[in-house]
Amino acid sequence: MDGFLLDEQLRRFLEEDLEHGDITTDALFGQETASARFVAREPLVACGMEQVAARVFCLLGGPLEFGQLAADGSRKKTGQVLLTAQGPVRTLLRGERVALNLVQRLCAIATRTKAFVDQVQGLPVRIVDTRKTTPGLRMLEKYAVRCGGGGNHRYGLSDGVLVKDNHIAASGSIAEAVERLRRHIPHTLKIEVECDSPAQVEECLDCGVEIIMLDNMDTATMAEAVRHINGRALVEASGGVRLETVRAIAETGVDIISVGGLTHSAPGVDIGMDWN
Repeated sequence: MDGFLLDEQLRRFLEEDLEHGDITTDALFGQETASARFVAREPLVACGMEQVAARVFCLLGGPLEFGQLAADGSRKKTGQVLLTAQGPVRTLLRGERVALNLVQRLCAIATRTKAFVDQVQGLPVRIVDTRKTTPGLRMLEKYAVRCGGGGNHRYGLSDGVLVKDNHIAASGSIAEAVERLRRHIPHTLKIEVECDSPAQVEECLDCGVEIIMLDNMDTATMAEAVRHINGRALVEASGGVRLETVRAIAETGVDIISVGGLTHSAPGVDIGMDWN
């Protein structure tokens, strides 16, 4: 994650919560110092303790000292310490909620991603995310996917070509859409097309499409499509992928499996801040 952009986001999150200050904390405390720790209250994959949580506190003012900082991507058990911090009481209390909200979300995504990655262990396939992220949190959420062992699909609309069903409908055909794209995009960009039938896969092969997305196909149809493509294009599977089905999808021979649920359906994990 870009530190300059991240700090800008974190400041906005703090401004939203603080606005004109923390009435309770400001009335109760002056220059006192204390120490606190973040503790995992359930098993999880750590994400964001140093780059996000610690940075939130630093932006509020110090001096601060951090002891334990759980490494991104490390598995943690219930009761294990994720972060320890010592510094002004006002800073620790002002930043508590923003820091916790963020790392609970990021650890949830990393934990969910790790579960999908574990399901396809030993198979030559990559689990990736989608653009189904929380507005304002895309950089953070896509980073969490990487911490869980997954990969990233395109970050936004401007950094990759993906022809979806509505593009095809509006253009009239896959062939027409691909022809128009090749007249306008740089030669450095690959073209990916979403297909929901064997006929569309055939049309993609005729057009020389570099990446073919098999969308919401059953595994039998998907396996036949992979055999027919036979290495002529990179193959991605997408649409309704669940933890219970991802292994069977991977066994069809696809190269990539994109899972929107890594980000949009990750339940928050329980992390608490305890006073030492």
